[in-house]
Amino acid sequence: MIVEVCANSFESAKAAQDAGADRIELCTELSVGGLTPSFGLLEKVLVALTIPVHVLIRPRSGDFTYSEAEVDVMLRDIETCKELGCDGIVSGALTKDYEIDTGITERLIAATGAMEFTFHRAFDWCSNANRSLQVLKALGVTRLLSSGQQPTAQEGMELLTTLQKDAGGVQIMPGGGINTTNCLQFKDAGFQMVHFSATKKIKTLATIPHIKMHSAKLFEEGVVTRSDKGTIREIIEKLKG
Repeated sequence: MIVEVCANSFESAKAAQDAGADRIELCTELSVGGLTPSFGLLEKVLVALTIPVHVLIRPRSGDFTYSEAEVDVMLRDIETCKELGCDGIVSGALTKDYEIDTGITERLIAATGAMEFTFHRAFDWCSNANRSLQVLKALGVTRLLSSGQQPTAQEGMELLTTLQKDAGGVQIMPGGGINTTNCLQFKDAGFQMVHFSATKKIKTLATIPHIKMHSAKLFEEGVVTRSDKGTIREIIEKLKG
């Protein structure tokens, strides 16, 4: 069985390699579902480790519906991954109606070239799972990462099993809440691979600072924050007027 570990740092990637994982999905910020890792992190992992590296291409949190400027960033990131010799790309895009955005996803796949392409858990927001799987099959994705459209893959086992039967050439990779107590359920169900992070919280500060850097109001599903031109202009006029 192939084990893929979602690694959010160099330390996590090294732990995956040392523990015997088959590959990693490299990303950052698991608290928002994962974001594209930095160039420095990616290069360090590729230079220092030998484990196959698949890279999450997701430029921001909030949703999976992207502007043309964001798509351009994603394509540039994929090109960097290709130049550095990564093994695969993990990405995808949706329309505002929670359907696979075939146009953008097709462009992402084309940019991926010979690397493998995994459509990520944006699938779990799709309005029709079976129809969306057929779309991904037609697009030629390598695999689908999904929790079966439930909070955890264990809860989504029924749909995941159905997807596995209808997958054709697409590999179905359960992911989301897989741990030491439930991992064998996926092996027994006939899945050939699983995805998990196996994270543990590590306290890094002896005392908690009185000023918080985390802003809960910025992390909402379906909400994106951007700098506002009018507000910038107003502040500049006040400062320089």
